[in-house]
Amino acid sequence: MNKQLPTAIIGGGPVALAAAAQLVKRNMPFILFEKGAQIASSVLSWKHVRMFSPWEFNMDSAAKELLLETGWQSPAKGHMPTGQELVNEYLFPLAQLKQLHPHIYLNSTVKAIYRKGFDKMKTAGRNLAAFIIEYEQHGKLLRIEASSVIDATGTWLTPNPMSTSGLPADGEIDYKDHIQYGIPDILGVYKERYAGRNIVVVGSGHSAIQALTLLNELKMEIPETTIHWVLRKHKVADVFGGGENDGLPARGALGTLANHYVQSGNVQVHTPFLIDQIKRNLDTLSLHGTKLDKTYAIDKIDEVIVATGARPNFSFLSELRYAADTAVESVPQLAELIDPNIHSCGTVRPHGEAELRQPEKDFYIVGSKSYGRAPTFLLATGYEQVRSVVAALAGDFEAAREVKLHLSETGVCSVSKSLEMNENSSCCTPSPKKITIRPIAITTVKSNCCSTKNTSVSSDSNTEC
Repeated sequence: MNKQLPTAIIGGGPVALAAAAQLVKRNMPFILFEKGAQIASSVLSWKHVRMFSPWEFNMDSAAKELLLETGWQSPAKGHMPTGQELVNEYLFPLAQLKQLHPHIYLNSTVKAIYRKGFDKMKTAGRNLAAFIIEYEQHGKLLRIEASSVIDATGTWLTPNPMSTSGLPADGEIDYKDHIQYGIPDILGVYKERYAGRNIVVVGSGHSAIQALTLLNELKMEIPETTIHWVLRKHKVADVFGGGENDGLPARGALGTLANHYVQSGNVQVHTPFLIDQIKRNLDTLSLHGTKLDKTYAIDKIDEVIVATGARPNFSFLSELRYAADTAVESVPQLAELIDPNIHSCGTVRPHGEAELRQPEKDFYIVGSKSYGRAPTFLLATGYEQVRSVVAALAGDFEAAREVKLHLSETGVCSVSKSLEMNENSSCCTPSPKKITIRPIAITTVKSNCCSTKNTSVSSDSNTEC
């Protein structure tokens, strides 16, 4: 393959731009495809949300070095930025650098990636063939060649539905005008939509609690606003997190706030409520399903906010030989470390290019997409991923192997009863002698998932804000 061809970066968020910065530092050509009309369009969809972690941990090292060379002033390291601030003060200036800007393609939706002259079935000579990136820009279908591909498209644009089946509930698509996903701008753009209305939030993660927090502020201003919280868990206390034991205090505080909302009566909890149908009754909706195996419903609902996580989109990779865990849909080597069925530590041991390799040579899935449906991805993880991947693409395999990262933990430590622990294990580092599924080969620093002593923390992603 012609190594003079650029590396194609798919996506325009923080991890994608970090990959571009890492390539610039190694004098390697690249092209970056952003679906939106401006860089970091997914981040801008949650621009009103404040991140868990301060600026100190929200910037890639190579990107910061490039910015400082221009006289850029780094934001105050202790401040926790909103999504808008992340874009305005860091991502947009980064994308405007002369080393990056000419190689960023906006309004460019990648439709397919494949090997030049090869379909998925053909093997002989495959690794020597260039990649073809087929993308749509302003209504035109265009193609460009690349030597390697880094998929950093994230998961934010493909949210999970509200049904427990993983498929849309009956009526979910029909009544989509009354449904929003993720964390709507409740106090800003959509204030009139939610003020004084009867609202249901579905979900148990940080995004759901963020939405509840905004709704609670709205209720303080407009008491007629009614808030319902639908959970699949048997106990609402299970979603309050590690509190003061969380390595990121702002993240831990969310659970404390949620507990306050419930105890004060500002939020009506319905748990475990498994939704399978939405019906319309004149101008309102009703949610139907089961609660403790009995028929259950919530009536006279005006709006629904679905914050049940997100999933990766593999549709444009159909002619590449990629692999994903069958349950988590993550990069296979990461699945055991992040599968919530196994543990709920909210962190993962450091990993890099070796764990991210795909059957298709020189193709990598990074960032939150590498975690599939798992909800615990942090920005610093993605930055270290792309640093390692770019080092390998440059032929610097020693640097690629030197993966060093301490992640902040949630303060919640639980493991599946099927996993036996020994004295050398923690819930984030199960004993390799006892684990036979999804084998991995990682030689990194072991972390204690119940510890809060780590001083090096990582930042939020576009899916875990």
